[in-house]
Amino acid sequence: MSRRPFVAGNWKMHRTPSETAPFMERLIDALPEGPDVAVCVPFTSIAAAASAAAGSWLRVYAQTMHELAEGAFTGEVSAPMLVDAGADGVLLGHSERRQHFGETDEALRLKIESAHDAGLEVIFAIGETGDEREAGQTEPVLRRQVEVAYRGLSVERVARTTIAYEPVWAIGTGRTATPEMAQQAHAFIRSLLPESARDGVRIQYGGSMKPENAAQLLAQPDIDGGLIGGASLDAAAFAAIVGAAPA
Repeated sequence: MSRRPFVAGNWKMHRTPSETAPFMERLIDALPEGPDVAVCVPFTSIAAAASAAAGSWLRVYAQTMHELAEGAFTGEVSAPMLVDAGADGVLLGHSERRQHFGETDEALRLKIESAHDAGLEVIFAIGETGDEREAGQTEPVLRRQVEVAYRGLSVERVARTTIAYEPVWAIGTGRTATPEMAQQAHAFIRSLLPESARDGVRIQYGGSMKPENAAQLLAQPDIDGGLIGGASLDAAAFAAIVGAAPA
């Protein structure tokens, strides 16, 4: 099955609303047509990004959300709130959320369901730490993350959930998995999915993809795009990565 490439930029804690609109204009002008493209922006910039992206093919995602639609959860944001702010989707399970904010596989299972209930598109991030890789635990960790988060998820929703494989040891370190290492992990992740949905699920690579290595990584048969961190803050660099995706 031919899968349309999908490249998403994760701004992390960057770009105020006043900075967002002019950056989005530069980005939209620079982006080549072809792949699906999204930017994952801070909560405060969702409305500004959505307004700037109106009429374009660029999608706007939030970077996390609470699993419940409402409640006494000071400081949290729900899926319906994201929809009302103009978000098209949400990134869930990023390693920084797991590491610094204690997000668990079980909580992410609830968040994935809640996001789909609200009509949001989902990127679900998984990956192993350096210690886990050195201990030979890459496949058991990936298996646990997928199986727990997808427990009870319908096949139709599995098919509509994009997975981002991010080897934690390669994020912000300058280290990158070789194309062969990345492909091996992506193929294993695909093998964990229900057979009827397996071939259609897009799996992004999220470990320090840059313009210099994007073409080699994106040429691998099971790598369907990228989840881009630092390079997504530079419109020209991000556009170059998008342009490296196969037509």
